[in-house]
This record gives sequence, C-alpha cells and structure tokens, in this order.
Amino acid sequence: MSNTILPADTYIVVNKTIITETDKKIVTTLYQPIIGNTAVSLYFTLIDDLLKREIMSNEETHHHLMSTMQIKLENLVIAREKLEAVGLLKTYVKKDDVNNYVYVLYSPMSAQEFLNHPILNVVLYNNIGKKEYDKIINCYKVPKINLKDYEDITANFNSVFSSVRGNVFNENDNIIDKNSRSLTLDKKVDFNLLISSIPKSMINEKCFNDDVKNLIESLAYIYTIDDLNMQMLVRNSINEKGMIDKNELRINCRNFYQYESNGSLPTLVYTKQPDYLKTPRGDNSNRAKMIYTFENTTPFDYLNSKYKNGEPSIRELKIIEDLMINYKMKPGVVNVLISYVLKVNNQKFTKNYVDTVAAQWSRLNIETVEDAMKVAEKEHNKIKKMLNKEKEEKKVSKTPVEKLPGWFGVNLEKGEMTQEQQEEIDNLFKEFD
Repeated sequence: MSNTILPADTYIVVNKTIITETDKKIVTTLYQPIIGNTAVSLYFTLIDDLLKREIMSNEETHHHLMSTMQIKLENLVIAREKLEAVGLLKTYVKKDDVNNYVYVLYSPMSAQEFLNHPILNVVLYNNIGKKEYDKIINCYKVPKINLKDYEDITANFNSVFSSVRGNVFNENDNIIDKNSRSLTLDKKVDFNLLISSIPKSMINEKCFNDDVKNLIESLAYIYTIDDLNMQMLVRNSINEKGMIDKNELRINCRNFYQYESNGSLPTLVYTKQPDYLKTPRGDNSNRAKMIYTFENTTPFDYLNSKYKNGEPSIRELKIIEDLMINYKMKPGVVNVLISYVLKVNNQKFTKNYVDTVAAQWSRLNIETVEDAMKVAEKEHNKIKKMLNKEKEEKKVSKTPVEKLPGWFGVNLEKGEMTQEQQEEIDNLFKEFD
C-alpha cells in the first residue's frame, strides 16, 4: 500500500449493506480460512463501530482500532487489504495533515455464490483440505424433499389483497439494501485479441458480457492459462446459440489444466502456510528467520530452491501433493519435512521415507512450523542417543550421525550459527525475500 497510515489518522465506517447472522456465519466458515482471523476480527470490529440502527459510525482514530483489537498498525493494514481483496470492504482516503479514511462495509457472498466461485472455492479447498471442505458443504446443502405426491396451494398476491387507489408512487433512492462486492483482479486476458480471434458468425453479439469476462479472467488466473490457450478453450465452449456455456468453460479449463499438469488439480503445491497458523513477527533470532521462511514459501518454491539446475520432478510434486491431500499437512509443515528428509536421507526425496515421517507427524497432529521443527529435533536427538548407546556398548560405531538442516540445535536461539547454517538461510532469503 502506497499510502502511509498513522495511528492519529481518522476513519468513519459506512454501512453499504444489511449484515445478517447468516452472513456472519459465512464470514467465519468460508472467508476466515482464506483471509485469517485477524481480518475477520477487523470486519466485525468495524461493524461494532456502527451505532445501533445507524448506517454511519462516529469518527474514530486508528489508535482506537489498535487498542480495541490489540494489534500493530502494520498488521491492521494487512488485515484491511485482505478484506478489500475478497470484496468485504472498500476504502477511500482524503489526504491532509491528518488523513481521513472512509471504510465502506459490504456483505459476504451467499454460500451458493462462494462455493461456486472459480477462485474462492478452489482456495478454500486447498487451505482446509477435503475432509473439512466436505463438512462445510454439508452445512450449506439444502435437503431434498420429495414433493411428488404434494399439490402446490401457495396463494398469489392478488388473491389475498385487493387493488386500491392511492397516491402516485415515488421511487426512493439510496435506501440500504443487501450489497456484496465481486472480486477484482488485475487484468490479464487481452479481450480485444480474444474476441477478434473468433469468427463473428460463431458468436452472439451479447456473448462477451461482464459476467462471462469476469469468469474468463478468474479461470485464466486460477489455472494459469495464457491468451492463446484461452482462445481455444472459449471457442470449444460456445453453444449452438452463439453464447459461451459458462459451466462448459469451467470444465474445459479444469481439464486443460489437469492435462498440462499430469492430472493434478491447481495450486496445492503453490500455497503458503495459512495466516492463522503463522508465528507472530517480532523475534529477530535466526531461528525465527528460518520459521518465517518456512511459513512464507510455497512447497514448490522451497523444493525448487534445493536444485542448482532444473526443478522438481513430477514424481516429487506428486509426493508433496499427497502430503497435503492424504496427510492433510499444512504448506509450512511440508517445507520442514522436505528440509528434514533431504538432509537425513542423503538428499533423496523418496516416497517411502517421506511417508514414514509424514505418518508420524500426522498422528501427532502437527500443524505449525514450530511444532514440526521441534518434533524433527526430538526425533533426531532420540536417534543420536541410540547411536551413542550402541557406540558405548560396541566401543565403535560405523553408523555416522546424519547431517542435519541448519535450523537444528539450540545455538540458533542464541544467535550462534556455523558458516554453513548461515549460508543455508542466506540462500533461502535470496530466493524468497
């Protein structure tokens, strides 16, 4: 964000919508796994700033928000931008000696809109996994009732009420209504090129309406499809009426991605540790820097950093995807496992070895990077004690102690690192800072 915000800067909240209890449930169950609990807390705090039955709050300072939420200003801005990104908030600023902000609140999408959204639905699935996703789907499913033997006897308005003469109807503007914002993306698709590439005889003049364009933008983003391939996919989705079948286009884009990526679905290996499982910033120790790297790097990028030339094989990416789908591992935990396995298994990322470690961590319900590092260190110490015991008993040991990742050991807490350990962190930060 280019605007510098200060605690003394003021704001007012404008309610653009009607927010129901169902909306609040949607925010916590559907939006929170994507934007994190801090952003959700900010959303509800802004709602609370509105006076009862009012549509605009009193003027407050950002220091008020910092105190109410017990949050640093930089984290407040991050939370606000997340709300803006998913369409729950719109922000306006008037610059002066003291900047004045207006925060306009919007309703969340309906569950039906959210769970069929080409971006949000995929991101939600990737962040929480299949088991939790299925639970959420069941919460919002409408039960099917067999009405075959029933008769519809619902009354119409004019059968209940009589027409009466009255005053001329006046239209009322600016009455509060339920409003939600759609997601906005930086434009990626060249629609002039796309539309000109399709013969006019194939398409209806209303073919490329705003809804269709937004869908194409979303699909191009989530499935990383370039303009040339999107032209082909759009052509294959035009129906006999010259309109784009939106469901067909979704299927075509998904099938194209799976074909190009050897059958896998998108983004799993390219996601980062969810915000709600990240360690709060503030600690500047070397160990904290390593935790930050694990938390803010995708498993693909982390494994890719281990290659001087080339990149991870499809087999290795499939192993990572299995960790996140079958073992429900979080991205940051996967990074720790990658680091651990490569070091103790002679730089080999083999499925059998990975599965052995993953099964243990899954039983221990490891979700955070710090817990993963601790359990890896504990396991290594146990192995080291066993080797030392064997050495004492046999007076000699031919089994060397495995070389460990740079983040092992208490010397990191004290800020003491070997040259090799420092190089490991430096190299990672060159890639991911």
